[in-house]
Amino acid sequence: MGKAILSAVDLENINNTAVAEYMDCVRDIFYSDKIKKLDNYEQHNHTSRLQHSINVSYYSFLWSRRLGLDYRSAARAGLMHDMYFYDWRRPSSLRGYHPLWHALVACDNAKKEFGINDIEADAIKKHMWPCIINFPKYRESYIVSFADKFCAMAEFFDGIETVKKVTRLKAAYAARK
Repeated sequence: MGKAILSAVDLENINNTAVAEYMDCVRDIFYSDKIKKLDNYEQHNHTSRLQHSINVSYYSFLWSRRLGLDYRSAARAGLMHDMYFYDWRRPSSLRGYHPLWHALVACDNAKKEFGINDIEADAIKKHMWPCIINFPKYRESYIVSFADKFCAMAEFFDGIETVKKVTRLKAAYAARK
């Protein structure tokens, strides 16, 4: 499981109160075979869809808890918000406008697999706001949407930094020869 991007918190350390509380919210989803399959898909710049979903889930949990919102629903929605099993980069896999379509597919998958409440459904369906015109209904939905954008940007720039580091290492190695 490791860490959420930009976080020093080890998500396997259940002695950490926040981690234990987070895992209490998502454990049934987190260890499911369906969610584990997300690790087979790249999401943003060498980040798997599973890692991205963990990132969004953890920050949605933290921010919602800090604001006194339903952090359980936010964490769960964050973990399921991209629960679709196709590569959106392949034209043959697109079934419609991806920002809207994948959210609807993810919501349908989440309902079938786990049963979700109204907050979770709204957050999953509308996590692409403002790229879609449907406004979120709940504050937790806005949190999940913001966490999604925040994590996508962090993953993108982390990927760039990784490429830069590898390039520097290759250059340093080549210079030694």
